[in-house]
Amino acid sequence: MATSRIAIIGTGVIGAMTAWQLTRRGAEVLTFDAHSPGHDRGASAGESRIFRTIYKEGPGYVPLLQRSSGLWRDLERTTGSDLLTMCGGLTIGRADHPDVQAVRRCAEGHGLDHEVLDANRTRERFPQHAVDDDEVAVFDPAAGVLRPELAVQAALHAAEASGATLLPHHPVRKVAKTARGWRITSNGKDFDADHVVFAPGPWASRLEPLRGLPVEVRLITACWWAARDHAAHLPDRLPITIRRHREAGFSCFPSLDGASIKTVPHHLGFPVLGDPDSLPRNASPEFTRAASAAAARLLPGVVPHPIRIGTYAEGFTPDEHALLGALPGLRNATVMTGFSGHGFKLAPVFGEIGADLVLTGGTAHDIDHLDPSRFTNA
Repeated sequence: MATSRIAIIGTGVIGAMTAWQLTRRGAEVLTFDAHSPGHDRGASAGESRIFRTIYKEGPGYVPLLQRSSGLWRDLERTTGSDLLTMCGGLTIGRADHPDVQAVRRCAEGHGLDHEVLDANRTRERFPQHAVDDDEVAVFDPAAGVLRPELAVQAALHAAEASGATLLPHHPVRKVAKTARGWRITSNGKDFDADHVVFAPGPWASRLEPLRGLPVEVRLITACWWAARDHAAHLPDRLPITIRRHREAGFSCFPSLDGASIKTVPHHLGFPVLGDPDSLPRNASPEFTRAASAAAARLLPGVVPHPIRIGTYAEGFTPDEHALLGALPGLRNATVMTGFSGHGFKLAPVFGEIGADLVLTGGTAHDIDHLDPSRFTNA
């Protein structure tokens, strides 16, 4: 397989990590992207992403996260990049909130280091958050903040240094089976490959072989808030946070830009987009007022009027777990899409898994819950 040509369609973080893992094993890799790598339209953007080891989405992810942590450090060493800052992580909410309970079960079931703080101890240690008397915080020391645009660039730089050919601004118009493999049409030219990795993010429905897969495009909106005491909101004092309050819910990130912190409101929903290219570049006044009210109520150290808003398209599956595996009904095709807003932290291990699947047809990692056929066989 080292002499086979692998085409990767999409160089968001999943495609970029797969290219890195394939080239380090000697594969010939050709990548396509309709935009520039690290662009601001899809899910691999927005300045910061959460890394955490205690995982409410399911304890089966913990071994993948532990492997991913080592691979993030491997990529940093390979490229001389600073991608992951460990600052700890908080989950704040009532003790009986399902997410708080899921985090505690995950930590206890895997014997992971963690602390459960009552409201008073949470206020003492983390005054950046307004905490109600009936709330608790679960602290995960093995959590941190990632830099997504730099991560994509780092993975692609490592892949290119190992021989990958990168084709940015090459939207894929057609992907067709041939006697040997696949033919990809882009910018008026045809490119042949033995195996195709489909990593298109929210653009999955644009590609004919993927149109039967249940990937729904949704809008994710992030807000940045000016910090009154900037030093108190740097990563050494403010952990990444998932907040589950009765009035609002959001992810919160420490300051990386020198002026503000970021939140991604969850309680306002992730509206469906008909087309990722119809992505609005701002938020409605109604959204902004509601996000501002949540910031005023729960983040006392910020000015509760956003100084920046970012919008991004992401692909979601019905169960909010990715599609990762052989593309049903087709040979020499691997699909990696539908990461549903929680794939970035796992991208290095998913890239490793993608390389396993391409080169050997299987992987030692447990990914049965991500099998694309769970929908096509239903």
